[in-house]
Amino acid sequence: MTKARQSLGRRGEQLAADKLSSLGCEIVARNFRCPAGEIDLIAKQGEVWIFVEVRTRRGRKFGTPEESITPRKKAHLIAAAQTYLQSQSLLDADWRIDLVAVEFTPSGKLVRVDVIENAVNEQ
Repeated sequence: MTKARQSLGRRGEQLAADKLSSLGCEIVARNFRCPAGEIDLIAKQGEVWIFVEVRTRRGRKFGTPEESITPRKKAHLIAAAQTYLQSQSLLDADWRIDLVAVEFTPSGKLVRVDVIENAVNEQ
């Protein structure tokens, strides 16, 4: 991955964390990794655990951030969330997987930071 892409991704994750915090979420962890995959942000809002996939795009040449989550990625997110819950003895906790879509213009101007609740379901 290029340094520019890494920088864009870090910028998107920070904007996502800031947005979630402004909505009353507590950021518990960042970049949780396990054999099943990675979760960008783990947050808690009240008693609900929120596993967050951040998708950042500069322009729409490759589609919107929402369109970039494949069925395979969804499966990895669910497995990683379940791994985290198990590792923390939280198997009975309420949880969901949200998407934060961060979009910039090709020149780098912020267009939006949208939180999509329950973007990934166990189906």
